[in-house]
Amino acid sequence: MLNGLQPWHLIILVLIVVLLFGAKRLPDAARSIGKSMKIFKAETKDLAGEPAAEPEKKELPAATAQPAAADQQVAELQRQLDELKKQQEQQKHAS
Repeated sequence: MLNGLQPWHLIILVLIVVLLFGAKRLPDAARSIGKSMKIFKAETKDLAGEPAAEPEKKELPAATAQPAAADQQVAELQRQLDELKKQQEQQKHAS
């Protein structure tokens, strides 16, 4: 009996993976594993002293970037939320 990995072992392994994760999740899982391997390779090269390739930097489109006005709105909404919480606490203590 050989201890090596036989083709039918691989078929059973693939069937188990598909049953566990489902066919819809497999592409996302494969992408995640690929990204992880890319990062791992870059880090091991860095540890070995070799210059690692710069990872791709993706920029957000201009429509999704938050300008300073949005930061002001967030700060104003946070202030209003804090005021409402204080009012609720005062009402609880008054009753």
